[in-house]
Amino acid sequence: MKDVPLNSAKDTCRVNVVRYIETKGGNTRTWVWVTDLEVNEKTARQIARGGRCRWKIENETFNTLKNQGYNFEHNYGHGNKYLSTLMAHIMLLAFFVDQILQGLDKQFQACYAKMKSKASLWERMRSVLIHYILESFDDLYSAIIHPPPKISLRVAVA
Repeated sequence: MKDVPLNSAKDTCRVNVVRYIETKGGNTRTWVWVTDLEVNEKTARQIARGGRCRWKIENETFNTLKNQGYNFEHNYGHGNKYLSTLMAHIMLLAFFVDQILQGLDKQFQACYAKMKSKASLWERMRSVLIHYILESFDDLYSAIIHPPPKISLRVAVA
């Protein structure tokens, strides 16, 4: 659809709508995007492809924030005093730093590969930070990749 009103308000903006229907293995899914881009047969495919990619990125990002140690929910509240919003921003900043480390830092990548999940990695980092005095992130990563030997305590029974 081309040049349709976004809503029923008198002075609303006009938009174009792309609808994409996908059938795989007997399952049919319908996708709809609203855009201000020009829509024709060529651009409709590009818009649909871009929309699917964007959905995948958003879905995977929210999944990571919700299930991999960040404890972030889609309905994160925004109270009158803005504390929840501040906490959400801090969490997103931590996620951003994590994404940079995950993409660029070889030692972080080795730790993540060893722990197999971010939640496990965060838990191990917390444990190391509680039990050891560290001078740098290199020391932290080293303690995760090559943990110190475990100490066994013997209890004498009288």
